[in-house]
This record gives sequence, C-alpha cells and structure tokens, in this order.
Amino acid sequence: MSGLTELALAIVLGGAFATGLVLIATRIPRLAAPTLARRIAPYLRDIADPRGLTPLASVSGDWRSRRDRLVASLGGAARLEHRLRQAGWTQDAAGFRGRQLTWVVVGALLGGIALVILALAGRLTAGAAVLPPVAASAAAALVDLRLTSAARRRRARVEEELPTILEFLSLCLAAGEGLRDALQRVGEIGSGELTVEIRRAVLDSGTGSNLSDALLDLGRRLDVPALSRAIEHLVAAIDRGAPLAGVLQDQAGDAREDAKRSLIEQAGKKEIAMLFPIVFLLLPMSVLFAVFPGIVMLRLGVG
Repeated sequence: MSGLTELALAIVLGGAFATGLVLIATRIPRLAAPTLARRIAPYLRDIADPRGLTPLASVSGDWRSRRDRLVASLGGAARLEHRLRQAGWTQDAAGFRGRQLTWVVVGALLGGIALVILALAGRLTAGAAVLPPVAASAAAALVDLRLTSAARRRRARVEEELPTILEFLSLCLAAGEGLRDALQRVGEIGSGELTVEIRRAVLDSGTGSNLSDALLDLGRRLDVPALSRAIEHLVAAIDRGAPLAGVLQDQAGDAREDAKRSLIEQAGKKEIAMLFPIVFLLLPMSVLFAVFPGIVMLRLGVG
C-alpha cells in the first residue's frame, strides 16, 4: 500500500476506535449520570437566576454571551431575525447560526469521508482536497436557502389569505362587532398563517399592548406590502374615527386586484419559461427529423 492509503486507513481505524471509546464512556453509570450540581440546582436557586450566581447559571451565561458575540461577528443579525420571523420559526439568530454551524461541520465530515474513500480506492487527486470545504460551504448555503424558501412560501400564503380575511373582518364590523372581537373571531375560526399572526396580535393586545401597536408589529413581522398597507389604513381609520367596515372592504378589493396582477405576472413568467424547452429541445429535434432524411438521401445518391 502507498503512503496515502496507509494514512487514510489509519484515519478510518482511529476514528472508529475513538468513537467506540466515547460510546463506551457515555454508558458508564458514573460518567453518564448528571453531576451533583445539576441535580440539586433546581431546588437551591431561583428559576430565573438573573444574576447568574450559581456555577451552572454562570456557565450558561458565558455560553450565551460567547454565542451572541459569534453571531454579532458574523453580521446581519437583525436581518436574520427578520427572516426568521417571516418564516415563522421560533429560534433566534444565535440558534440558527448554531444550527448552520452544525451542518457545516457535518458537511466537512462528509467531505473528509469522501476524501478517505478516494484515497483507499487509489483515486485520490490534488483537486479532491477541496471536497471538505466545498461540502461545508454547500451545507451552509443549503440551510440559508431553506430559510429563504420557507419565508417566501409563508409570505405567499399570507398574500393568498389576506383578501378573504379582510372581507370577513368587514362583515363582522358591519354586523356590529368591535375590531378586537372581530379579530379574535377570525383568529379562533381561521387555520392559515395570517390567522396565527392575528391570534398573536390579539393576545398581545390583551396583555397590555395597544391594539394599533400590535397590528403594526404584525405588519413589520410579515413584511407583506399588501398587509402592511391595509394595517396602516386601518390604524389611520382608528385614529381618525372613520368607519372601519368600509376601509376593510376597500382594502380587500385592493388585495384582490394585487392578487390578480401577481397571477398575471406569474403566468407571463411561466409562459416565457415554457419557451426554453420548445426553442432549445423541440424545435431542433423537429428540424433534425425534417432535414436528416434528405441529407441521407443526398449522400446515398437517391433521387
């Protein structure tokens, strides 16, 4: 065996041996059991422990501070928090970065395993050395793309639900209900993404927050132009004492017009996308089937 093959085999065997030792150590009762401080901490300290006086809280606080500094060093924490709220994910920016870092490590390990397999097979080249960093970068990009896709899909669902919810709210208000009662009714009987956010806004307004501020916060969380515009008009109508049913009915009509315009734009884009297989696949094949028999006949001297 060559030197690279021996090195790869040593890495595989050493990693398997180390993994086995770690698994055996975790199954030992003395090592696997929680520490004394962890067992008695819930009975000796306050649940919140704001000052972090206990060793366990100090370790946790140090870990959180280091994690926050890492997220701040990566940059874009505010924008990331906004995207997480749009996607409806409950984790914060630090948790998302930690998850992304985990997948980066997994991608690097998979690239390293592929590198070892190539070395054992005797097909290792100089270009194969970029497999671990490429796999790690691809893993980080996939996690970010998944967040972006989730946020885009959720915003699209909110845009689809908006006209129906606005019309239902206008009917409730025209029937004599108050705005908060109408919002609560929509939150109770609805089952979409927007109704979940409306339910959260009603809960915020019932726990000390102003209803107008809760609605504006809802618009900032989702960042859907049609929804933000409807909320701004609704809040302005509340401040001026204008009839809310008419305002909501007008906003529902505008939302439906926006949905129609968006549907027409999507149809135009799909129509252009359908031209690519026609122009680059079907049309050349049609020309080939039409011209090729004539070329063959000319080469054979027939006709």
